[in-house]
Amino acid sequence: MKKTGGPGRVARLNLQGGPLIKPIPAFPAYARLFVLCALLAQGAYAHAQTDPLSSWNDGPAKQAIVTFVQGTTDPDSSRFVPPERRIATFDNDGTLWVSHPAYAQLEFAKDRVRALAPQHPEWKTRQPFKAILENDHGILSKLTEHDLAEIVMATHAGMTPQQFEDIAQQWLETARHPRFQVRYTELVYQPMIELLEYLRVNGFKTFIVTGGGIEFVRAFAAKTYGIPRWQVVGSSIKNKFKLVDGKAQLERLPEIDFIDDGPGKAVGINAHIGLRPIAAFGNSDGDIEMLEYTDSGKDAHIEMMVHHDDAKREYSYGCDTKIGRLCKGVELAKQRGWYLISMKNEWARIFAFEK
Repeated sequence: MKKTGGPGRVARLNLQGGPLIKPIPAFPAYARLFVLCALLAQGAYAHAQTDPLSSWNDGPAKQAIVTFVQGTTDPDSSRFVPPERRIATFDNDGTLWVSHPAYAQLEFAKDRVRALAPQHPEWKTRQPFKAILENDHGILSKLTEHDLAEIVMATHAGMTPQQFEDIAQQWLETARHPRFQVRYTELVYQPMIELLEYLRVNGFKTFIVTGGGIEFVRAFAAKTYGIPRWQVVGSSIKNKFKLVDGKAQLERLPEIDFIDDGPGKAVGINAHIGLRPIAAFGNSDGDIEMLEYTDSGKDAHIEMMVHHDDAKREYSYGCDTKIGRLCKGVELAKQRGWYLISMKNEWARIFAFEK
């Protein structure tokens, strides 16, 4: 009996003394490298499949999320929370998608001013509409809350809610972000998309609680975030009931109904959801009250702020901006044990289209 084998050959037992098969030459170096790369890629893919938060680095925020979810969903844990009370709330602008250099809804409203300008010749000489039509960045950078409200009232009213939503959806299909040159709905944060799904798989209900317009966000929330329209809480304008040719419909009025920002977020949560969240995620000082409301509950809870500190992949800002200003929230996070999610350090990738 003779054993055949050796480098680059298949070893087989041969009872007759000869080789059962012809020797196979050794793999060339480039082939071995190809196999190694394939195995590494397969391992990375398998890891992504088993890690529901694969776009997160293994930092404090990810560890805190996993520990929180494990504790609140384990019936034997002292931190267990029944499924009916597992409510998680998320701000939208700057928390789930890009909010710089301007809020998407403001860009939408500005485009609506341009589209409606032929019907309003007076806008050519009336601010803030004049600044929009002339693209006067100096004036536009100094718009006040009153200016913004005036723009919204002039461009978002005088139609049914469905007509408004149709216009918003059409804009979202065509508008492009000035820096990234992709649709705004492509600029959602992949780590947060994974977090939303991770929470839902573990029995949480996820809600958007935004200072933006409730019906603007409803236009894309289900398709983009997997959040149904009835789980969106936001600012709103008044609607009027009327009959048109015997059919009932609503008309959007140029009057503010509710501002879902700052203290209004806690009020809106109570009015629309009726339960105190046990998880809250924001990114600006306008989200503080939502996090405080969550932090004051009796159940186990977690609060996090997305910290925009990655100018290379996205933006870097804090106290130095009017859009998504995060200043007081940093100090409160230190005092109350909230987590600051560093985009630079804790997110392996920010957008789904990144390599």
